[in-house]
Amino acid sequence: MLKLSAIFLFTIMSALIKATADDVPPGEAVFFRSFFAIPVILIWLIAQGQLRQGLLTKNPMGHFWRGLLGTCAMAMTFAGLGLLPLPEVTAIGYATPIFTVILAAVMLGETIRLIRISAVLVGLVGVLIMVWPRLGGDAGLADGAPLGAMLILGATMARALVQIHIRQLVQTEHTAAIVFYFSAIASAISLLTLPFGWAIPDAGTLALLVSAGLIGGVAQILVTSSYRFGPASMLAPYDYASMIFAIVIGYVWFGELPTTVMLIGAALVIGGNILVIWREHQLGLERGKARSVTDPKS
Repeated sequence: MLKLSAIFLFTIMSALIKATADDVPPGEAVFFRSFFAIPVILIWLIAQGQLRQGLLTKNPMGHFWRGLLGTCAMAMTFAGLGLLPLPEVTAIGYATPIFTVILAAVMLGETIRLIRISAVLVGLVGVLIMVWPRLGGDAGLADGAPLGAMLILGATMARALVQIHIRQLVQTEHTAAIVFYFSAIASAISLLTLPFGWAIPDAGTLALLVSAGLIGGVAQILVTSSYRFGPASMLAPYDYASMIFAIVIGYVWFGELPTTVMLIGAALVIGGNILVIWREHQLGLERGKARSVTDPKS
């Protein structure tokens, strides 16, 4: 329930940002999303008795690079939301685990065997099916759709880099610190876009932006808390509930409907991700058995 609630709130947050995209530049939206999440996170850390862990760090530069990559991913996503339907942005974003597997092999030297190679190929075919109509110049496409597709693809790759970086960061940093410093650094970096033309939002737009930040902070806490009660391999498939939420919200709020081609591509990407999740679960069981043999205390 925690994970599903988080996914629902993240989808609501994306819809709020999309609703402001015509009036507010992406950098400004990133600021509101990040800055107004900080009070929520601080209250949560105090309630959990983890404020000290959330403020202490052994690797400040590691947090900076994680914040920079995450901010770039967020900015590209927010820009893409203004150019593409919400369900399509959600579907292309499912490619993050696929790109993470590729980058883990290239940057960390992780071994990927037949099952994960097959999963990557299936996922990449799905991504190609989804973005080809946007990049192929089909007649009748709205202006900006090719740019939107490229922005969301770029955001997906940046999030994959974030995942790789977090794998290294968690070796020395507490989860609370990673959560807090990301919001703080993203808020600071987004202010650098102020000279490029921030808008003065009206009361309604301001309410949407502040709500996006508060809801994003709550969602961040819920998804973090969910991993206290279930393993990652069990919780990961619930991410795909966001497609249901995105289709419903996209239709009700923006009058958007997913195309058949997009749904086929999304199904292939989800299938590839499920293969990755299943393989990671199997590898985890194998590692557990190895530890139980080699370490009598396990």
